Amino acid sequence: SEQAASRTLALTSFISIVIIFLLLYHEFRRVKESGVILLNLPLALIGGVFALVITTGEVSIPAIIGFISLFGIATRNGMLLISHYNHLQKEEGLNVYDSVLQGSLDRLNPILMTALSSALALIPLALGGDLPGNEIQSPMAKVILGGLLTSTFLNGFIIPIVYLMMHHNQQSKTSDNE
Repeated sequence: SEQAASRTLALTSFISIVIIFLLLYHEFRRVKESGVILLNLPLALIGGVFALVITTGEVSIPAIIGFISLFGIATRNGMLLISHYNHLQKEEGLNVYDSVLQGSLDRLNPILMTALSSALALIPLALGGDLPGNEIQSPMAKVILGGLLTSTFLNGFIIPIVYLMMHHNQQSKTSDNE
């Protein structure tokens, strides 16, 4: 029964990633930008897996559900950055470098506050794993906490760098025109 549930969750996770990509593509109309946003998923996965390794060491159904929740949070953080970069370029007329710098600074507070408030709400669940009834909540909270830590931290560095690399040609053309 647990193996069947794990297979179902694995299939559901794969389908959800495909649907997330399609929704991102529908929003941004660019495969590259959708891919940059999905780059947050492995960044979140690093922390979630690390949290599981140092705590229980086992991947359970609640942990997989935690990964799915974590992927949604990580995707939202990437969308906040990329959409703001695009807004600054189109509406404010900034070049790529300035839009990444300004956009990252503008979105730092909202991303950190969301991650911090989520983490503070999950700490009691993660620490109360020995209490009756927390067998499901604790592994899920541990995965989300670990993933929030790495994805929020790496999101501030990796996504802007990859976005700049992706738009390097556009940056060069803008610099040449000035």
